[in-house]
Amino acid sequence: MEPALIALIVIALLVIVVIAKSVTIVPQAQAKVVERLGRYSRTLSPGLSILVPFIDRVRATIDLREQVISFPPQPVITADNLQVGIDTVLYFQVTDPRLAVYGIANYITGMEQLTTTTLRNVVGGLNLEGALTGRDGINSQLRDVLDGTTGPWGLRVARVEIKAIDPPASIQDSMEKQMRADRDKRAIILTAEGARQSAITTAEGQKAAAILSAEGKKQAAILEAEAERQSRILRAEGERAALFLQAQGQAKSIETVFQAIHDGKPDQGLLAYQYLQTLPQIAQGDANKMWIVPSEFSKALEGLANLGGAEGGKSWMDVAPTGNGGSGPKDGGLDTTSWFESQLPPAAEQPEAKIELSSITDTEPVVPSPEVPKPPSLSQAKSDVRGIGSGREADDNGVPPGADRSSP
Repeated sequence: MEPALIALIVIALLVIVVIAKSVTIVPQAQAKVVERLGRYSRTLSPGLSILVPFIDRVRATIDLREQVISFPPQPVITADNLQVGIDTVLYFQVTDPRLAVYGIANYITGMEQLTTTTLRNVVGGLNLEGALTGRDGINSQLRDVLDGTTGPWGLRVARVEIKAIDPPASIQDSMEKQMRADRDKRAIILTAEGARQSAITTAEGQKAAAILSAEGKKQAAILEAEAERQSRILRAEGERAALFLQAQGQAKSIETVFQAIHDGKPDQGLLAYQYLQTLPQIAQGDANKMWIVPSEFSKALEGLANLGGAEGGKSWMDVAPTGNGGSGPKDGGLDTTSWFESQLPPAAEQPEAKIELSSITDTEPVVPSPEVPKPPSLSQAKSDVRGIGSGREADDNGVPPGADRSSP
C-alpha cells in the first residue's frame, strides 16, 4: 500500500474522532456540566452542542426531573421512651446542575442522612400518640428543614411523606385493645343514639296518629250529632204534621158525629141500647179477672127493662112515637114518653158546635151520653146482669166473684 493512501486514511480517522469529540447531544430533561481544561465551563441544555476537542470535557449528566427516594425504616425514640421504626419517602428535584455537581459529593447520600437526623429531632419531641396522629405536622417540619438545607446543593425538596410508623409488638397489642374498646364505645353510643332517634320518631308518629284519630272522632261526633239533630227535627216535623192531620180528622169526625146525632134526634131507648152493646167489650181480654159493674150500668138496665115491659105488662112497642104522627099513650095505655125525655135542648136551640184544633189531643174524644132516667124497678135488671161480663156468675147482690163487696 502506498504511503499516501495510508496517510489519507489516518487523516480521515483523525477527522472523524475530532468531529465525535466536538459534537454532543443532550436529551430532554437532562443537563450536562462541561469543564474546559479541568475548570467549569458551562452547562449544556437539551439539544445539539459543540465542544472543543481534547479541551472541553463533560463532567456529569444530571437528571432534571423530580426524583423519589425511599429510605429504609429508621429507628426513632419518641418522647415517652418508645422505639418505633419510621419509613420515609422524599420527593426532590435538581434545580442547579452546577451546584449539584460541585456543591456536594453525593447529594443522594447527603439527603438520606439529613432526612434521618431531622426525623429523629422532630419525632423525639413527640409521644407515640402524637407521632401517630400528627403525621402532617411531621411532614411539614421535615420539608422546611430539608428544603432550607439542600438549597446550596442546587436541590428543591417538594415534599416528605412518612410511609409507616411501626411501634413495638406489645404496644401494638395495647393499641389494638384500646382501638377495639373505643370502637365498641362508639358502637354503643351510636346504637343508643339510634334507639333514641327511633323512640322519638315513634313517639312523634303516635302523637300525630292520636291527633288525627281525635280529630276524626271529633268530626264523626259532630257529624253524628248534626245527623241526629236533623233526624229529630224531621221526625218532630213529621209527628207534628201527623198530629195535625189526626186532629183535623178527629175534629171532622166529631163534627160529623155531632151533626148526625142532632140530625137523627135519638131517643133514650136507642142510647141505652148502644150503651149496653159496648159493655161486653170491657170484659174482653185474657188478663181480666174481676169486673166491677159501673153505677150507670144499673140505670141502663132499668131503662131497658122498662122498655121491655117489666112493669105493667107494657113494652116499648106500646109507646107511641114522639114525632109528628102523634103524642101520648096508645089506646089509653101507660104514658111513658116522659121516661125518654132528653135533658138536652132541641137541636134548633142548641148552639152551633165550634171545634178548636189547638185543644184536640191524641186521645180519642168521648161523646157524653145523656143520663137515662131511673125506671121504677131493678128486678129484671138483676137477672140480666148474670149473663153479662167475663163468664163468671154474680151472687145474689149482683157482685161478680172475686170483686170487693165493700165497694159500691
